[in-house]
Amino acid sequence: MMTGDEATGPGGPLPYDEPPVKTSIFGELRRWLRDYFVGEEPTFGIALVPMCFLSMALFTRHPLKTNFIFDEQEALLANPYVRSVADPASKLHWMDAFYRDFWGLAADRSIGSYRPIPDLVWRALWAIGARESPFLHHWVNVLLHGVNGALVVVLVVKLTQNRRASWLCGMLFVASAIVTEAVSGVVGIADVLGGLGALLALLALRLPMWGMPFAVFGATLFGLYSKESALCCVPLIPLAALFSAPSLHPERPLRWLRAILAFVATAAAFALYVEARRRCFPAPIAAELSIEANANKPLVQRTFAAMLRWYAQPSLPKDPLNNPLIDATPALRVAGGLRVYARGLFQVVFPWTLSGDYSSPQEPIPSRMWFPESILGALGMVVPPLAACVLGVRAWLRSHKFQYPRVDGSLLVAIGLAWVVISYFPVSNIPVVLPTVRAERFWYFPVIGTCVFLGLAFDKLIAYKRALGIVALLMYLGLQCVSARRHANDYTDDLVFWDATRKAVPRSAKAHLNYSVMQGARGYLEIRLESNKTALELAPQWPMASVYLGDTLCRLGRAQEAWPHYEKGFGLAANDINLIALGVQCLWDQNGLAEGSALREKLKTVGEAHPGSWLEYIAHDTLDNGEEHKGVDPKYRPRGYNEGPKQE
Repeated sequence: MMTGDEATGPGGPLPYDEPPVKTSIFGELRRWLRDYFVGEEPTFGIALVPMCFLSMALFTRHPLKTNFIFDEQEALLANPYVRSVADPASKLHWMDAFYRDFWGLAADRSIGSYRPIPDLVWRALWAIGARESPFLHHWVNVLLHGVNGALVVVLVVKLTQNRRASWLCGMLFVASAIVTEAVSGVVGIADVLGGLGALLALLALRLPMWGMPFAVFGATLFGLYSKESALCCVPLIPLAALFSAPSLHPERPLRWLRAILAFVATAAAFALYVEARRRCFPAPIAAELSIEANANKPLVQRTFAAMLRWYAQPSLPKDPLNNPLIDATPALRVAGGLRVYARGLFQVVFPWTLSGDYSSPQEPIPSRMWFPESILGALGMVVPPLAACVLGVRAWLRSHKFQYPRVDGSLLVAIGLAWVVISYFPVSNIPVVLPTVRAERFWYFPVIGTCVFLGLAFDKLIAYKRALGIVALLMYLGLQCVSARRHANDYTDDLVFWDATRKAVPRSAKAHLNYSVMQGARGYLEIRLESNKTALELAPQWPMASVYLGDTLCRLGRAQEAWPHYEKGFGLAANDINLIALGVQCLWDQNGLAEGSALREKLKTVGEAHPGSWLEYIAHDTLDNGEEHKGVDPKYRPRGYNEGPKQE
């Protein structure tokens, strides 16, 4: 018998079938996103997809319009090791990466960078056909950056058990606009791979004590063979082991033992790397590091020089145009380094203006030791490590107060704060003068620390004031994403890159000169002339600016007007064979060196004024044999744009 409300059956009343609740597509999507991101603890596989998609959205170049930009010319097109994979007659083999520098040059021709793993990656990509465009090389950077972002997610969730904070840290790392140069520029693969090694070493701290040192050793060695900056892992990984032990191993932290084992592993990796490099790549060491040059110096300086001699750092280029701090006194060099550090910290948070170059006089030698930016830089160097120590001690005291396993987020904050300073210090121009005064790619390692600190800060703000925290996060993340995408667009091609650079850093002579060259390569000589003049005004003693201005005038058919600039540039760089050959060849092509011409006699005179120089040789050889060679002997002419390497 049935009533209006229910039906009965052999087992009693039948349940009433309620109509299904209708869910909108938006609601289903929201539920799916919530389940994906916070429904369960994120693993590497779960984190990898969104981090790679975010990296691709922010940093991908245009696949059809891109070409070889800036250092990519030397790193790929002129790299004999990379290109030899397509030459059956080449004597260079895969393992020769460990006997060559970053640019594929032998030790006696090196400019100092030793990074075998990036060269191996480039050679592999070249072997599968990535020869006409740098896009595939760049695409590897983008995907590896996404991989690193996924590792950050996993690292933070293991240390804090906080899923939301882990996703925030990963997103902030991937979207950090200041790393655009490292991700969008092919040469930045060294930084990205070095960061991968550092993150793998951090994650290795999760392993049981018997396996942890071996994994840390391998990850650190991988980072060092990717980029020298990974030497920061030697102090940082043991410090992270000390701070993270209570979170990663709550039942048996044994923090000091784990820290000691981690230090032994990183130190062993560093020692092996140095000793192997000294044998495989015996590059000349700078004369100022010799025992004789340091014999009468204080003990601290002698000890530091001895450490650098053991490290066997090859002699680095010393060009005041790229790093004016080379000519600064020690005090002013430190002040300049602190100023650059403060500006970098500001760019991490407010990256509205980003540039691929900061050459002189954009970052000049400071006139005094202390000024607002150097003071802020000094505070930025001192305060974070002190705060890290305070947080570490505080967490240690808490661990004795509570008798049960407890995750303490302040330990991760401490690691992040210490990481920023210690990882940046080696590239700060304070301990050692580098070839470059400032580069945004130097921030790839420190941003690992800043993203952890900022991610945890936003998580706390959201927990305290949800609406305010979400709005602040969206504004910050939006700024980072927009800035990253804008700067990534600067890497579309060489002309776009240098146009954007000269606008971002209007006092960079190199930016204006390279922009002029790109315009000249496209036939716009009048635009080249104006930009060339700007470069010379900014750097009047730069030989290249003088010679290139002369070359521009020469190509415009104004050889007589070009000569004073040639003469000045030749005199400033009498042994720069490329500059001399460039200028002399243009004079020949414009019939400026014909028999009986005034310029012919002037070239001969300026050559004789520098006896024994390349200027004297090229001048005489061209005047005597120019008819045979149609100008400068081809073997002395500079490599043209987008050309491969010359024979070694």
